[in-house]
Amino acid sequence: MTSIYGLSLDDLKEYFVSIGLKPFRATQVYEWIYRKGIRSFDEITNIKKDVIESLKKDFSLDLLEVVTHQQATDGTHKFLFKLFDGNLIETVLMHHPYGYSACVTSELGCNMSCAFCASGMKKCIRGLTAAEVVLQLMSVEHEVGVKITHVVVMGIGEPFDNYDNIMKFLHIINNPHGLEIGARHISVSTSGIVPRILDYANEDIQSNLAISLHAPNNEIRSQIMPVNKAYPLEKLIPAIKEYIARTNRRVTIEYILLEGVNNSEKNALELAHLLKGMNVYVNLIPYNEVKEKPFVQSTREHTQKFFDTLKKCKINVTQRYEYGADIDAACGQLRSKHME
Repeated sequence: MTSIYGLSLDDLKEYFVSIGLKPFRATQVYEWIYRKGIRSFDEITNIKKDVIESLKKDFSLDLLEVVTHQQATDGTHKFLFKLFDGNLIETVLMHHPYGYSACVTSELGCNMSCAFCASGMKKCIRGLTAAEVVLQLMSVEHEVGVKITHVVVMGIGEPFDNYDNIMKFLHIINNPHGLEIGARHISVSTSGIVPRILDYANEDIQSNLAISLHAPNNEIRSQIMPVNKAYPLEKLIPAIKEYIARTNRRVTIEYILLEGVNNSEKNALELAHLLKGMNVYVNLIPYNEVKEKPFVQSTREHTQKFFDTLKKCKINVTQRYEYGADIDAACGQLRSKHME
């Protein structure tokens, strides 16, 4: 049965027209689903019974099955969900002073094979449907009893390898009759799929773009991120500049600091030169160690030196706080490891 969470409002309007009803009924149902969080179509009180029976026959309101639910010492939640086809995915919920942020998975596995990342240890089986990504939010809200205010598409997978489904997901959760998550509270992270960065610049949604850069030159980036061989910095940087020119939006540059690999003062100066004059800010990310990987976290001294060097070069820079590291829920640690 089709999950109703994969339908945009326009899709639902088309459905109602197809069964001989006015499209405004779709808006009513959308609000019951997303604003009131109904668990059964029978809860809808302003639509006739025969219409409700049609909805029950054609669509499912089922949430994802929770296989495991862990909570870190900092309050971060990590869920292992079972999809309807039996595959497993992970989703993370973080509590910030400004609200609750969910980190959602976009694919079953990942083909980017970044050398430092646990998520890429399993090859991609398929992209998730829009419904399967929306369901991560609905299932988390149901389990924890909170309202998600921010979303980052930074879980397992390369979102731009599953572009159409992720774009549909963004429009569903941004809809004012649905979850109404503000576009500027939504961020999509890519390892640098240049054609899709340019496509994203033309999307009719003001969500944010984050680039997983992690290196200041092609030599280092190609060693730790194979995607750089297809889209080296000579292609990636112009694409980012084009995105900024088209959208007038600032781009986040994600940079995981790996001790002895990309965290020297020289690397910081290279990075500053690479990004000079661009409307970006650099988010320095502490490496969350993965036992199968040879990399270690940058020392506090080297991290501070890297940060200070960027600041002196007038690059906007922040340092990300670690969330959920003690339950393997932090950046780069997601892997759906119960599948192993």
